[in-house]
Amino acid sequence: MHEIVILGRGGQGAQTAGNLLAQAFFAEGKFVQSFATYGGARRGTPVTSSLRIDDQPIRLRSNIEHATALLCFDQSLLDPAFLNLADSDTLIMVNSAESEQALADQFPYRVLPIDGKAIAQRNDMGKVVNSALLGAFVAALDAPEIDTICAVIEQSSPAKKQQNVAACREAYELSQSARRVDH
Repeated sequence: MHEIVILGRGGQGAQTAGNLLAQAFFAEGKFVQSFATYGGARRGTPVTSSLRIDDQPIRLRSNIEHATALLCFDQSLLDPAFLNLADSDTLIMVNSAESEQALADQFPYRVLPIDGKAIAQRNDMGKVVNSALLGAFVAALDAPEIDTICAVIEQSSPAKKQQNVAACREAYELSQSARRVDH
């Protein structure tokens, strides 16, 4: 079972990203459990979207205590409480323009940066980073398929459908390229 936690601030699209990721895994025949927690009910407060994905029905009904993957929409949220969900095998990706080495100097885990803001801006998405972050995240997770997440994004986007898909694909390719260099 994969347990994923997405952390962002209200208004950044973390909840939407969790829902889109859940839909993509479900479209590929996985069993999915998705739930959210909110700080205050206003913009800027921390929010999380949590997902469990498995090939079998999911009977577990508790909060995620040890995630297999973390996606953080805002580097300022990479605090000990969030990082306590991780261990040495946890995939941690953060929306950041910093290098992986700079993040390694700050955190006790391997944290993969993706500059979602720059990708969003290149694709006429302004500050809307969730499609870009999802593209990079699914590349790092190696699931779901890029075509599946892009189809879900295109179907679900209220506006700028092609720009959202382009941002997702660009981030996916950048993340894939970075993984090829690591190997």
